[in-house]
Amino acid sequence: MNKNIVCIGAGYIGGPTMAVIAKMNPDRKVLVVDINAKRIEEWNSADYNLPIYEPGLVDVVKETRGKNLFFSTDIKSAVQECDIIFVGVNTPTKMFGRGAGRASDLQYWEATAREIKEYALGDKIIIEKSTLPVRTAAAMDAILNDHARYNFTVLSNPEFLAEGTAIKDLLEPDRVLIGGPQTPAGHDAIEEAVEIYSAWVDREKILTTNVWSAELTKLAANAFLAQRVSSINAIAGLCEATGADVDEVARVIGADKRIGPKFLKAGPGFGGSCFKKDVLNLVYLCETFGLHTAAEYWMGVIEMNDHQQERIVSRLFREMFNTLANKKITLFGFAFKADTGDTRETPAGKVARLLAEEHVRLTITDPKALNNAQRDLADLDGIVYESDEYKAAELSDAIILMTDWRHYPTLDWQKIYDSMRKPALVYDTRNCLDANELRKIGFKVLNIGK
Repeated sequence: MNKNIVCIGAGYIGGPTMAVIAKMNPDRKVLVVDINAKRIEEWNSADYNLPIYEPGLVDVVKETRGKNLFFSTDIKSAVQECDIIFVGVNTPTKMFGRGAGRASDLQYWEATAREIKEYALGDKIIIEKSTLPVRTAAAMDAILNDHARYNFTVLSNPEFLAEGTAIKDLLEPDRVLIGGPQTPAGHDAIEEAVEIYSAWVDREKILTTNVWSAELTKLAANAFLAQRVSSINAIAGLCEATGADVDEVARVIGADKRIGPKFLKAGPGFGGSCFKKDVLNLVYLCETFGLHTAAEYWMGVIEMNDHQQERIVSRLFREMFNTLANKKITLFGFAFKADTGDTRETPAGKVARLLAEEHVRLTITDPKALNNAQRDLADLDGIVYESDEYKAAELSDAIILMTDWRHYPTLDWQKIYDSMRKPALVYDTRNCLDANELRKIGFKVLNIGK
């Protein structure tokens, strides 16, 4: 008989992942539990006003919720009922004490491990889903396996989801990684996890390793992707200085099969919950093991990313007569990427703060992230939040396009131009608008790397 599954943590990892697992394993009962009652209430909302936005997520939840997918705050009952426990709690960057600003804050993870130990009424397979430092599984194993009666096997199954395409990534993964102890019990637990995913994923795409390799692979994969973003943005600055076109440079570089075209799109820098946090975690691990040159290398990826947002404001400053004070500037988009409402580490946040320092009259518009923008910038006074792009643009001196929402190129840019102060400037940090058409209308246009 297939074993019941629970995920502790109903956030960006737990909700979508368990919804897809429930969809593809209709004979299994799948529970998602969280101490945040408001979040669980939103997952259970009658109008499917879910706590996160992902294309396709509502459809999967409608198909499974109340059938074999259930959301609850009752962690104790869920742990007792299920034999396989995914742990998807938040592991933010630690902002205090040793490792502050770099190491992962594992207090929520440890509290979860102790809850599992307290509530369990039998042997359990524990699957790390959160991104965790290498050898965290050993700490979890140490907490759990001094239990007087029950045995716990700890696996690592990191997620490789991109926000905005999470459901597609879950249904059609490049690979599924499962790491576990190289023991008879470990191999049995790995096969239990493999069985969950093999309901829809080809077996050759399900990769198994030891647990330490699985933990490190997640950090390494995100660090490599972040490095590509910072690299092309470093080239973008050189393109602007020399008259080269970064899109043309990236196209030719990407044609090299050894390099490939992905993550070579110049822009305002990377954001989201993973890249910065995971690279900083890798920096801390390198420092901990005395690998200081490697730590400096990976820290450079973060520094280049931060510099990209500063460079955006500096260029705008130069193009607007070396003063931004009391000018109205509108940010089109605040989410860190299209098709998500997530604003964690969004480049728009830093740009907004840099503009506020220049005493700009700032307006922000975004189709999915306005509430999060208001939360993130609550300490700044005078910002206007407007869902209607046309109203947001009225009497603006400049528009900075920060998020590549697909409908932005389809807007009536003539109407927007007519409503703005002149000279009207558009700074397209995503290079997704037709610059030539905007210039024909009358806009002054800035692009990244051009």
